[in-house]
Amino acid sequence: MLGSVSTLPQQPQRSPFSGHMVVCGDDALAQRLAVELRYVYGERVTLLLPPGRDPRRPELPLTQRGRAATLFGRMSAAMNRNLGNGGTGGDGGTGGDTGAGVEAVRILEAAEPSDEAFEEAGVDTAAALALVYDDDERNIRAALTARRLNPRVRLVIRLYNRKLGQYLETLLDQAAAVAVPGLDPTALDTSTTVLSDADTAAPALAATALTGSSKVVQTEGLLLRAAERTPPRQGEVADPGLCTLALLSSTTHDPAGAEGSDSSGAEGPQLLPDQQSVAAATGRGTVVLEAIREAAPDGPAPRMGGRSAPLSQIFSRRLRRSVLGVAAAVLGLAVASTLTTGEPPLHAVYLTLLDLFAMGDPAIEDSAARQVIQLLSGVAGLMLLPLLVAGVLEAFGSLRTASALRRPPRGLSGHVVLLGLGKIGTRVLVRLRELNIPVVCVEDDPAARGIPVARRLQVPVVLGDVTQEGVLEAAKIQRSRALLALTSSDTTNLEATLYARSVKPDLQVALRLFDDEFATAVYRTLRTAHPQALTRSRSVSHLAAPSFAVAMMGRQILGAIPVERKVMLFAAIQVAGHPQLEGRTVEQAFRAGAWRVLALDATPPEDRHPDLTTAGPTSSDRPSGLIWDLHPGYVLRAEDRVVIAATRRGLAELLRRRSSLTHR
Repeated sequence: MLGSVSTLPQQPQRSPFSGHMVVCGDDALAQRLAVELRYVYGERVTLLLPPGRDPRRPELPLTQRGRAATLFGRMSAAMNRNLGNGGTGGDGGTGGDTGAGVEAVRILEAAEPSDEAFEEAGVDTAAALALVYDDDERNIRAALTARRLNPRVRLVIRLYNRKLGQYLETLLDQAAAVAVPGLDPTALDTSTTVLSDADTAAPALAATALTGSSKVVQTEGLLLRAAERTPPRQGEVADPGLCTLALLSSTTHDPAGAEGSDSSGAEGPQLLPDQQSVAAATGRGTVVLEAIREAAPDGPAPRMGGRSAPLSQIFSRRLRRSVLGVAAAVLGLAVASTLTTGEPPLHAVYLTLLDLFAMGDPAIEDSAARQVIQLLSGVAGLMLLPLLVAGVLEAFGSLRTASALRRPPRGLSGHVVLLGLGKIGTRVLVRLRELNIPVVCVEDDPAARGIPVARRLQVPVVLGDVTQEGVLEAAKIQRSRALLALTSSDTTNLEATLYARSVKPDLQVALRLFDDEFATAVYRTLRTAHPQALTRSRSVSHLAAPSFAVAMMGRQILGAIPVERKVMLFAAIQVAGHPQLEGRTVEQAFRAGAWRVLALDATPPEDRHPDLTTAGPTSSDRPSGLIWDLHPGYVLRAEDRVVIAATRRGLAELLRRRSSLTHR
């Protein structure tokens, strides 16, 4: 049985593995990551989970260990079926050297990632360690402990706080350099990687609210833009872009498409198809590559609307008119006083203000003109002061409104209803607002992480339990364009989706679900009930796990884009040591369903910067920069560095082959 190792003993025993991968976590991401490393990359994995709940209370849900063992069991059975059929499986399967009789993932339990737990997991001899607890503080403490126990171990850390992650990455890299003098700069560059599952998954989740949306990958000076093209109408030909990255399951006659995972078979999406498949797939939706270029330097981040209320909202039109009226009255009366009494202009303004605010002495012994001006000033003050006070009170009301949560306006339509303002929902909210998409949020916890962000962005929020009647109606669900159900509860997301579909049957829906089998059943049922409505299910751990797995292999992918329920990865790879690339032409190096060379870094190796497209000084007669329009007959050389698009299985094969050659 998988996960048969007992609870952490009093006397820790050394791990039987060496050069293995250790994954520590307390939620779905840890389990997904272990699956990715074991069944896609063929690595030996030790999974460290919190202890299970009280076995004397069987009514509680499965323990972390039980869930992990069940998930590994399903993957192992799928692998055995694929191997028995003589295949390598789909994008979620493996290729290469995993072979039959795949070893189980070694599962340990420990309340905290302590020295003893790390010793039993074999961190001191591990090649890489992933710390993916849901708590940032716990991950930081564990990272500091792991770096002390093994300065050479490759750390992949999950942090929600971006700025803190940058500081921590620098600190741990410096600690590794001090502990191991002369450490290879390449190894040091990948010794610590800080990632956020929320940042990784947010673009994909936000894109589900849009049809035909662009998917942008921008990192290390490189910008890749892929666009999802809807199925062409009868007689129309879709724009192929630079190349076709994927064929979608949606067709002209079936816009909703298939369920979109590996179990969809031939009806599901096809990643990196060849020319014959593209030519034969008339009427299917596509994902095409639109641009590959060097990204412009990052400018100052635009200030989000709502950080502080604009002056036009604090000082309303009536308040501004009141202030202008007071100023005009003071100016007119001061001019009249100067002309009639001969007072200097500044002194005349001073006296006028005293009269206006009833702070001056009566002009009993002054001239008649001065007395008339004083009376006019008092009358003007009586008329203008109430207006000024009303304007000030209105400004205070505007300030209070700016700091409070907004309610959905009456005429709102064509917006996206976002359920849940936790870590994931908050990042998705920011992404949707960056795309200028109107959003209404629904959250039952007034102290949720995303409430201050929604207030700052001036996004309408409905506070209430989404499962209660009237809450979705308050969010104007009947006039919305899409529903994103992103709470942490599968049942809540499903209940909200079913209720929303009862209100608006053709509503576009994307819901966050963890279990693949459950997601497949939900999709098929909703599609049968509402065949013309678009339904998508997304798993945050499924979207984020490939990025964490590649980082544990010592590489950082440039980015990932979702293709329905599959994931396509972009990475920069050195050609040397890859027989699938070295010495082959660009056309020969392309393997349908696995990888495709997109661009070449033409900067000479001695002038290359660690960033992908940044070059040092080069002579004018030598090319430099990124070449994306490669001739199909160009022969890839060992010193070349290329940008590739790859499936999870394809990239795993390249990295695994590279690893085996390095250790010979």
